[in-house]
Amino acid sequence: MTLVLVTGGSGFIGHHLVEALRARGQRVRVLDVRPPAAPCADVDYVAGSVLDGDAVDRALAGVDQVYHLAGLPGMWVANKQDFHEVNCRGTEIVLTAAQLRGVSRFLHCSTESILFPYSQLAGIPAEEALQPADAMPGAYTRSKSLAEHCAAKAAAAGFPLVIGTPTMPIGPVDQNLTPPTAMLWYFLQKKVQPHINFLVNLVDVRDVAMGLLLAMERGRIGQRYILGGDCVRLGQILRMMSVISGRKQYPIAVPGRLAELSAIMLEYISDHLTHRPPNGTGEGVRIALAASDLSIDKARTELGYAPRPVEPVLRETITHLLARGGLQTQAGIERHALSSRAS
Repeated sequence: MTLVLVTGGSGFIGHHLVEALRARGQRVRVLDVRPPAAPCADVDYVAGSVLDGDAVDRALAGVDQVYHLAGLPGMWVANKQDFHEVNCRGTEIVLTAAQLRGVSRFLHCSTESILFPYSQLAGIPAEEALQPADAMPGAYTRSKSLAEHCAAKAAAAGFPLVIGTPTMPIGPVDQNLTPPTAMLWYFLQKKVQPHINFLVNLVDVRDVAMGLLLAMERGRIGQRYILGGDCVRLGQILRMMSVISGRKQYPIAVPGRLAELSAIMLEYISDHLTHRPPNGTGEGVRIALAASDLSIDKARTELGYAPRPVEPVLRETITHLLARGGLQTQAGIERHALSSRAS
């Protein structure tokens, strides 16, 4: 029976991927810096970081397939170099070790945020482009772009690697308040909701997990598969949330340039004074302003990917957040702002 390693398997997407693999009868091992909220007796957990070569090598022993999900999400950390270390160097370490171990298949989990048109590549659709890392709008996207360049290079050299690119996953069991869920929670607290009315592609996290599994099974080596759902404006999402929650709220669209200047100021205060996460970053706003509707047709056609409509999972997520209510900490709310994106 195939032994599968999931790096970052205790995270939001990772948890649902592990469940999908278990449902298919796969033997699963997880490498993560933190234990899962609810450990499974039939899953082998290895505590460790993707930056620890010894831990990575131990986790890879006897493994046939690797799902590399581990990464540092969000738009702000006190030390910006952490993004590069975890997202880029961590990917390099896992990839190198997997190649030396001779794993039969490797899936690299990326992010839609690096595909938006920050630079123009003539004649190449955004879904197929791999833009230069220097074109990215900040440290997070730069680190994720460099990681994907590293993965693409390995595939071009013959390593059996495919790339799965989730958009903004939401759903149940988001214990750590990932950026998309944190964005929804942030707005649930606001009666007046100033926001950038950018394109948001929300997707059920369980569909993302299935899409990653399908990409591993059916994806062509070196190809990227976008795993998204419904693409709508944030203002429409906020109106749907108001109906679902039963709260009377007032979305107000603000100009992008004003939002960016405000976010830069907030980020400066966090970087130099409070050292606490701001309610917005310049990079997050620049991502929102560049956001476009990325096609999932390739995943539908080649993988059989079939995401569900967003309204039911949005309702499920909002109901879950309201039920948790006071369990959310103010620190958790502050971690992500109106323009937070998925990792």
